[in-house]
Order: sequence, then structure tokens, then C-alpha cells
Amino acid sequence: MSVDFQKSETRENLMRAFAGESQARNRYTFAARQARSQKLPVIEAVFAFTAEQERAHAKIFYDHLKPLAGTTIHVDGGYPVDLYTDISDLLKAARHNEYEEHDLVYKNFGDTAQEEGFSAIAASFRNIAAIEKTHGDRFDRFARLLEEGLLFSSETEETFLCLNCGHIYTGREAPSRCPVCQEEQGYFVRLQGLL
Repeated sequence: MSVDFQKSETRENLMRAFAGESQARNRYTFAARQARSQKLPVIEAVFAFTAEQERAHAKIFYDHLKPLAGTTIHVDGGYPVDLYTDISDLLKAARHNEYEEHDLVYKNFGDTAQEEGFSAIAASFRNIAAIEKTHGDRFDRFARLLEEGLLFSSETEETFLCLNCGHIYTGREAPSRCPVCQEEQGYFVRLQGLL
């Protein structure tokens, strides 16, 4: 079935997705600052890295709306209020939101776009849904490590990377200070699963 883009549900879903990705970017930017204030630069980097990807997703959705330049699209939607002081809670909320986009929102938006005859837009929704799943997995991994007290240590030997200078250290616990640049332990991230 082919639907006029100007009258499609897909056009509204694109604006909802643009708004959602834009808000996620801001929430993650705020969370990154909070992690920095709690001396967790590695968590700051996770949030900042993901925020930049959300910006890229927002642009993809917004660019699909170019044929409607100069118009206004009115949509409603619900967006999370993730105001927590605990970094683990912020990570878990982000995980939940990313999985929701993957499991429900973008799958349905993709199906609608396909039904309305917008294959390229459907592909964008499906491809970004898959990326949102990796975001959720990343947030989950860091939340678990933080809650288990294993963010900077391990029961087995691990390889840690200093996010500031790139020094690689192998051991059961990241050094309290990087031996190269002298940054705090909070700059170290496990290399496993990072690359």
C-alpha cells in the first residue's frame, strides 16, 4: 500500500523518533556530567559516546523529513524523566529506554513505514533499532560492573585501557593512577568487549 507522505503515520513516527533521540542525547549528556562529578570518567565517556550516537540517529530521522521542509508536524508522546543521583540507576534507566526503543518502538515504526510504502525509512528504523539494542547491552554491562564492585577490578586477569592516554595495563585491578599520565583509576575501562 502506498500512502501520501504528507498524510502518513510514518511522518509522525519520524518526528516522534527525532524528539526521542534528541531527548536521549540530552539525558545522556546530563548523566555524563553527573558521572564526571562523581569521579567516574569511564562512565562519563560511555554516556557521552552514546549521546553522540543518539545525535546521529536524530539526524537520520530528521533528514527523512526533508520533503516536508517548512511545515510543522504536531505529535504527542511520552518521554522518561530519569533524574537519579545514583549512577547505577542512571545506567539501568538508560538500559530500559534503549531496550524499549529496540523491542517495541522502532520495530513498530519500521513495520508501519513498510506497510505505508516507505522502505528506506523502514530500513532506518530497523537498523537504528539494532543499534539501540547494543546501547542497552552496553549500559547493562556497566551497571552490573558498577553494582558488583567490579568496574575497576576482576577475579581474573583483565586488560584495562586508560581513556586519557591509551596506556594498556593487565592485572586483576586497574591501577589507582595511570603510570603514564597519572590520571585516576576512574579513567580505566576494560578492553574486553570494548573494541
